[in-house]
Formats: sequence, structure tokens, C-alpha cells
Amino acid sequence: MTTRASKASTGTRIILGAAVLVALAAVCISVTRQGSQSLPEAAAGPDPESENPEAMITRLEAKLKLDPNDATGWSALGAAFFRIDKFAESATAYARAVKIDPRNPDFWSALGEARVLAGPGVIPAEAKQAFERALTLDPKDPRARYFLGVAQDLAGDHNGAIEAWLALLADTPRGAPWEQDVQQLILVVGAKEKIEVASRLAALKRQAPSDGAAIATAAIPGPSRQQMQAAAQMPKGQQDAMIQSMIDGLDAKLKANPRNVQGWIMLMRSRMSLGEPAKAAAAYVAARNTFSGDAATLRQIDEAANSLGVR
Repeated sequence: MTTRASKASTGTRIILGAAVLVALAAVCISVTRQGSQSLPEAAAGPDPESENPEAMITRLEAKLKLDPNDATGWSALGAAFFRIDKFAESATAYARAVKIDPRNPDFWSALGEARVLAGPGVIPAEAKQAFERALTLDPKDPRARYFLGVAQDLAGDHNGAIEAWLALLADTPRGAPWEQDVQQLILVVGAKEKIEVASRLAALKRQAPSDGAAIATAAIPGPSRQQMQAAAQMPKGQQDAMIQSMIDGLDAKLKANPRNVQGWIMLMRSRMSLGEPAKAAAAYVAARNTFSGDAATLRQIDEAANSLGVR
């Protein structure tokens, strides 16, 4: 995080650091909101977690030579470059994606984020333009809203930035992974600029957690974030055995009884707690396949994935 914000002055590093955290979570909202798609076709092939970024980049570049008009492929390439902190290359790939598909707000906001981290400046004009374009296509795009709030704060409009983040927080379901980051940044900027924010946060009308989000953040029996943290205190061998036992047990239960929506949500949560987003995404796809045609249950699964930040 510090590396990504190294171009910012000391006074803005905290802001940009938090911005990257929230923006990455925000990407997940945008993707799941688009109709609960499965993993992008461009990412098909080797497991993204087992494939190193350089190999993924080589594979995507070869694919794009054969099909240079694949906007999703350019977006996937941009994400791969982003993973290894090659932000200028990431921005170039996202720029190709928006040229091919200029109506996709996610491509525009991803381009803006890559431009922020590539520099020069804290929020370059080209990055701001990309975020603004994203909002013309999707006024609710969380990543664009967040970074434009950062731009307001850096330009001296601290009240405007806080209002923007409060509005984003109002649209954030309770229990969402990025919720506390947004709230903390509001408090940090408010304290720094001597702006009263506590009452405004208290008065904020918040979205209640949906059924799926409530399940995702509730203490469902099984491997929870607290259990994962407890396992981290054990010797390495015991830690690995405990975690593996939890996941294997859950996988076995779902194989025996796949029509267990809470189990699939629990598995997604466990994978995210372990830092395995690709496997969480695979569980999400499997859950949707299991309940294909059941609109109410699919909505619950989608809401849980949204809350957990599963792409």
C-alpha cells in the first residue's frame, strides 16, 4: 500500500492508501452488480491463483494478438499488470478496453485508478476524466465516486469530499468489507480539517443488510474470520491442518448436499478470509449453477457475494 502511494505527499498518503483499499473492494461491487456473471472468459484457463502474473500476462497478450478487439481481454490484461504494480502498462491496457467498449463504466473507473497510481500527480487530470466518464455511464460506480472525493479533498474542498464519501457510505450495505474504510477516512479528514462529522455519520440513513449480506456477515457455524485469526497464532503445521480441515469439511458437506445456500455463502466467506478470491469466485459460480432458475436464492447469493467483495 505504501509503495502504491509513494508518489503522494506525506499529507495525502493516508488518503490514497485508503483509497486503493476501498477502490479494490469497489471493483467487486461493480462486477457482481452487472448480472452475476461467472468468471470472465479472458481469465479462463489456468487457475488465476496458481498462475503467476507474468505467465498470465504472456497468455493474455498471445490471446489478444489473435483477437485484438476483445475488450474483456484487454481489461483482464490491465488487471494482471495492476497486480504486479505495472500501473502505466495497466493504464495502457485499460485504455484499449475503453476504446473498444466505451460504454462499460467498470473499464473507465479501472482506467482512472491505474492512471492515479501511474502518475504524475496525485489525481492526474486524465484519471479524473476517466472517473467522470464512468459516472456518466453509471452514477453509482463506487470506485469513481470514491476517487473523485479524494480529488475534491486534495483540491481543498474538504466538505465536498466528505459529502461525497457520506453519499457513498449511504449506498453501502451494512457489513460490506469496505464500509469501515470509508467511515474511517471520513473521520480522519474531519479531524484533520476540524470538520464535525460524528453527527453526520450518526444521522446517515444506511442500507440495511440484505438477506444474503446478513448471512455473509453473521456468525454462521463454521470457519469464520475470528477462527482464521486464531489459527494464525498456532504453529505453522497446526495452522495449516486446522484451516485445511475446515475447508475440506465444508467442501465435503456441499458435495453431499449442494442445495445448501448458507453453506455456499460460508465457503465464499472462508475463501475470502483466507485470501483466496479466485476460489471464492469459483464457489460463487458453483452456487449459482446449483440454484440456477431459483431467482430468490440467486439474489441471496449475489447479495452475499457483493457484501464479501467476491468478484
